[in-house]
Amino acid sequence: MILMVIIRYISRVLVWILTILVILGSLGGTGVLWWLYAKQRRSPKETITPEQLQIAEDNLRALLIYAISATVFTVILFLIMLVMRKRVALTIALFHVAGKVFIHLPLLVFQPFWTFFALVLFWAYWIMTLLFLGTTGSPVQNEQGFVEFKISGPLQYMWWYHVVGLIWISEFILACQQMTVAGAVVTYYFTRDKRNLPFTPILASVNRLIRYHLGTVAKGSFIITLVKIPRMILMYIHSQLKGKENACARCVLKSCICCLWCLEKCLNYLNQNAYTATAINSTNFCTSAKDAFVILVENALRVATINTVGDFMLFLGKVLIVCSTGLAGIMLLNYQQDYTVWVLPLIIVCLFAFLVAHCFLSIYEMVVDVLFLCFAIDTKYNDGSPGREFYMDKVLMEFVENSRKAMKEAGKGGVADARELKPMLKKR
Repeated sequence: MILMVIIRYISRVLVWILTILVILGSLGGTGVLWWLYAKQRRSPKETITPEQLQIAEDNLRALLIYAISATVFTVILFLIMLVMRKRVALTIALFHVAGKVFIHLPLLVFQPFWTFFALVLFWAYWIMTLLFLGTTGSPVQNEQGFVEFKISGPLQYMWWYHVVGLIWISEFILACQQMTVAGAVVTYYFTRDKRNLPFTPILASVNRLIRYHLGTVAKGSFIITLVKIPRMILMYIHSQLKGKENACARCVLKSCICCLWCLEKCLNYLNQNAYTATAINSTNFCTSAKDAFVILVENALRVATINTVGDFMLFLGKVLIVCSTGLAGIMLLNYQQDYTVWVLPLIIVCLFAFLVAHCFLSIYEMVVDVLFLCFAIDTKYNDGSPGREFYMDKVLMEFVENSRKAMKEAGKGGVADARELKPMLKKR
């Protein structure tokens, strides 16, 4: 929650705060791990029982592994930050506008709660239906005297239908969240006078989603399902054949799984931008996906610089939360003498800390992605001249002017030539 307040109110210094804190957190966590390892290694072992000695050796070995891993992670993190240091100005401009979005639309912060609530309700319903399916069929007594339900006919295929429904509906709920956020942010971006924003842009976005765009969301989530199910089947086959298949088959399986995973990530990103194009132009899913793909290809360099750097800084925020949680856990659990094995619970705590941080900061990632596509469309169909004024914030206008100057100096030209405005912006 502290990090969310920082992102909302002091976005200009967010990058420097995160950079300093992540450096200190990484160094502090790594130093504490090495200190604990050295301390336990020097501790006397003559007064403890053989069972405690074995536990102490296991903890010592685990601490060594974690200390080495933390050191490697810290070194890699420093190298990445060294490469990204020249992109700080772009990140500050983008985060500044995202902070303004959350000032005008504060209820966006609570989107993870509603999504989680909807997912929990659906998963509870899915488990209840699964229990009904488990008792469907003819009861038959087995050799041990227990009653089993033998399913025959079309009902035996309901298990596959039920599993596909679990993946599809879960992706559908997540896509509804993306569509809601996209609609609210698009309304904010393409409203010149922010004082004339609708009273409830988020509820208006939900209303448009339910009335017009449920089919778009269903198609996008179904495409992700078509990719995710084969990947899960290949992962299951790989786990079942582990140690039995030859090296060639293992390499092919891992390559297929990796390719499907990359395809799923790319489709997720394209779907999110397609939802943004739908919110802007009110077109169907295929048309919106094509328009979004064209915009992303035309702005490939900006995608690689602005959007990636923004997501990277939010990832640093997640790392900061995990480092702070892990450091606090180390200091608390290390002095609890009743706990002998506390490394595994600490890993679980850090994992859940990352998941919680991801749930909330993913909203910021969505806002940044939507702002980027709106910015790309704005610069494509407008040039700042009378009658073709930009919709963007003043901070992004300054960035456009600086980008034009830098690109002209590099001999690459300025912003893409302005073309006739499409209906997507006329209605705004």
